[in-house]
Formats: sequence, C-alpha cells, structure tokens
Amino acid sequence: MTKSLVIVPTYNEKENVGKIIQMILSLPENFSVVVVDDQSPDGTAQIVRDNMPEYPERLFLLERKGKLGLGTAYIHGFHWGLNQGFDYLFEMDADFSHNPSNLPDLLYELSENGSDVVIGSRYVKGGRVENWPWDRKLLSYGASLYVRIITCMPVKDPTAGFVGYRREVLESIDLNRIRFIGYAFQIEMKFSAYRLGFNLTEIPITFVDRVAGISKLSSNIINEAVMGVLAMRFKNWSKKDVTPRPR
Repeated sequence: MTKSLVIVPTYNEKENVGKIIQMILSLPENFSVVVVDDQSPDGTAQIVRDNMPEYPERLFLLERKGKLGLGTAYIHGFHWGLNQGFDYLFEMDADFSHNPSNLPDLLYELSENGSDVVIGSRYVKGGRVENWPWDRKLLSYGASLYVRIITCMPVKDPTAGFVGYRREVLESIDLNRIRFIGYAFQIEMKFSAYRLGFNLTEIPITFVDRVAGISKLSSNIINEAVMGVLAMRFKNWSKKDVTPRPR
C-alpha cells in the first residue's frame, strides 16, 4: 500500500492549523500529515499535540528551535518523510491558500498519470487567484514570467507552493545543497527536478489569500527570488539540455 504525506510548515498559525489538519485527514485517500513548527509563540504546536490522539500514526509534529525559513522546514519534512517510507510527499500552506480538497487530484497525477512532480497552478487554464489586490496579482504573474524567461523551464507557475513529489524525485535531488529558504526555494526545487529530467505537470487550482493569521511575505524573500533565479540559472548555463528520464 502506498503512503502519502502532507508537509505543513507553521509559524503562528493557531487560527488555521487545527482546521487544516482535520480537513486533510478526513479525505478518503488516507493522507498523513506532519506539521513542521518553528517554535511558534502563539501555541500552534500545542494545538497539533492536542489533535494527535485523534489521529494515531497519521498526524506528526516536528518542532524546530526558532524561525528558520520555509525552505528549510520543507527540507526537514522531506528528510523525515523519506526516512518513514512515504511514497508521495506534498507541500501545502497552513493558511487555506491551498484547498485540501485538491490533494486527491495531485495524488492522482503522481500515482496514476505518470507525473513525477505535480504543481497546483494558478496560471494554467482553469486556475485562478481570489482575494488578491491587482498589484499583488501583477507581482506574482510577473515573477512567474520572469522565472520562465530566465530558466527556460516549461512551468507557468514556478513559484507555486502546492506541490507533490514522487519519493524518487526527492531522493535524486541533493536536498542538503538546496540553498534558498523563501519563495525562491519553490523555484529551485522545480528547477532541480527539471534539470534531472523528471516529468513536471501542472493542474489548475484556485489560490485564495489567507483570511486568518499574518502573511510571511517580505522584501528579503522577494529579493532572494529575483537574484536567486539569476544565480541559479548562471550556475547551470553551460550544462547540457535536460533529457526526459525513462519511466
């Protein structure tokens, strides 16, 4: 029987974490959840602990000492999930920007439709964004276009954070060499999989801006994404074009 793990990083998500856990674990596909909490001062980790007896062997908590960044939280979750033998590993936000009801669709692409990496995309046909002001939409779409031009990667939503991986992808990427911790982390992971010849697929989702809690977006994260993409592409400029991996 295949095992699917949803990795949910948290920092001050007490308004959302209990609800997101319950929605994921009520899905019929029998997902498991690991929350990676960066010592949230608002008690997020305790809410997770309070829910664990209701979901034995399906809900887990990894606590880190301080706010160490989104990318490192996912890397921590990837290592843990691979060591626990999970076959499919998913990233998603705790703030309901990503709808748990889309998880079965992502799983289907990996388990039945030949995808190695599946991306919940705002910018393919049928995808959209809700509750964002026009300038935030322009920034996001412009960033995606910028990444596509610089990297030549055929992904319309390279900064997307609702992503599923087959374990073979994560085992092939040297996770300890992933350098970025903010939104550039999402780009670097997809680009690493693409350079290794894995099959990346996008499916449409509706991305909804958070209604509870505080956004973690900052100017440092944006700067990392802009400059990081240039550095990442320059590093790989002279390397040969990718070739699809045999399946």
